[in-house]
Amino acid sequence: MKNNQLGLKIRKLRQKLELSQDDFARKADVAYTTLTKIETGVIKKPSVFVVSKIAKALNVAIEELIK
Repeated sequence: MKNNQLGLKIRKLRQKLELSQDDFARKADVAYTTLTKIETGVIKKPSVFVVSKIAKALNVAIEELIK
């Protein structure tokens, strides 16, 4: 996975749902700071646990996010 593809993909899908980072972090049950760090690429390899929560909140398969 190059640079920050995961974060950009999450941001794009989140924006499609018209959710702010704050609202989405709550929906996904992920810390707001964690979400922003993933989206901006500070966290390059979030845990599978966190990615699965994000994928579930976005209604996509984990594979969709990480491919």
